[in-house]
Amino acid sequence: MLRITQEAARCLLCGNAKCTAACPNGYDPSRAVRAVRFENENIAGRFVDADTCAGCQGDCEKACIHYDSPIRLREMISALPAQTKTDEEPDLSIDFCGVHCENPFFLSSSIVAGDYDMCARAFEAGWAGAVFKTIGFLIPEEVSPRFGTIGKEGTPFIGFKNLEQISDHETTYNLDVLRRLKKNYPDKVIVASIMGQNDEEWIKLSKLVTEAGADMIECNFSCPHMSGGGLGSDVGQDPVLVKRYTKLVKSVTHLPVLAKMTPNIGNMEIPATAATQGGADGIAAINTIKCILGIDTETLVSSPSVNGRCSVSGYSGKAVKPIALRFIHDLAKCGHLSGVPLSGMGGIETWHDALEFILLGCSNVQVTTAVMQYGYRIIDDLILGLKTYMAQHGITKVSELVGTALPQLVPADMLDRSTLVYPSFDIKKCIGCERCFISCSDAGHQAITMQDGKARLSAAKCVGCHLCMLVCPSGAISSKNKRIAKP
Repeated sequence: MLRITQEAARCLLCGNAKCTAACPNGYDPSRAVRAVRFENENIAGRFVDADTCAGCQGDCEKACIHYDSPIRLREMISALPAQTKTDEEPDLSIDFCGVHCENPFFLSSSIVAGDYDMCARAFEAGWAGAVFKTIGFLIPEEVSPRFGTIGKEGTPFIGFKNLEQISDHETTYNLDVLRRLKKNYPDKVIVASIMGQNDEEWIKLSKLVTEAGADMIECNFSCPHMSGGGLGSDVGQDPVLVKRYTKLVKSVTHLPVLAKMTPNIGNMEIPATAATQGGADGIAAINTIKCILGIDTETLVSSPSVNGRCSVSGYSGKAVKPIALRFIHDLAKCGHLSGVPLSGMGGIETWHDALEFILLGCSNVQVTTAVMQYGYRIIDDLILGLKTYMAQHGITKVSELVGTALPQLVPADMLDRSTLVYPSFDIKKCIGCERCFISCSDAGHQAITMQDGKARLSAAKCVGCHLCMLVCPSGAISSKNKRIAKP
């Protein structure tokens, strides 16, 4: 049987998809594939008709421009699960730091929210707000190239590195953009990200963006690759400066103030607490992680190479999500930060990713790297996916989800260590590749043998670690067995 998620992963996600243009029945196969790609397979059937597609001549597949082989669209469509239908329309709106948001999805401060036309197109697409690219009096001179990626086993883009700094537009230009955005999109949330180099600049920037009509201010205490000293994450690692600058900003504005935290620190709760002591109304986390993407073993230069040299800079993308979730958890469980609103970001691509941040305590999420890869259009699946999940679980408002996963996360010494779950082997699905056997033999407890070309479990040796299940490529191993007391 075709694995629709794997086939969807092959799709190039074209802009003006040739497959959709070629459909004689007016269906949208490219949109159906995109729904599967972004974890919305239960609603992918809305964009096609399985019965009609099963009997068509495959014009969509003939039009596919994939560099290898066409996406098996008809086979994918026939394998889609039954379409999820609901009579209720969950309310995605939520109040964040006293500001009403039509949904919890914002663009984060970066190139994706760096100009009027860009933000306007995002708002038209359905994004509820945008944290405009950081405004300062320093006008940076950018390098070229400034981006790099890292992939794994055919996936070209799990991690992303960037050397880009704050806005390279004049301050007056950026302020005019804020004014125009608020005038033309009064129901959208405009967040002004600012970064000063001293007391005077923090105060002046705060006054200027307030006068320009921003709904909120985000203090960038966390950019990991500003070329000047005393900027970005240099500030974010110093609780004294975080408190000082937050207090200065709050002293000259009536707007809610977010402090954006750096992950380049062991305990984010310390500067975050300092920010709230300075008057911050909320915390945003995480910014990018300082990294070296790798070394070209022929040129001995890291990526991206800027005329033969590179430097430590920010890492983002799907690969950082587990780290971001850890920091959000730490902030949400910190007693000193009890009740402080959280805006989460770091590796969010799908509605499922966003929901995880919400379940750990965020009432707002921000996205950049996924937009850089897939465009503003991902908002469609963020909204549809979250609405579908809420309808399926009888949840009417996003606020009902905020922080509900926190009680299940406990210190390691509180975990149950007296029971185990044996992995369950489905011999019919086993293809005899021996991946589980190799992993268990070389990195486990030698609890798997091969018999007649199929994997078999030796319960006497198994400790229930489930490494075998994680490496199995055919889905033949699961955790369906009951939890029992250790023998």
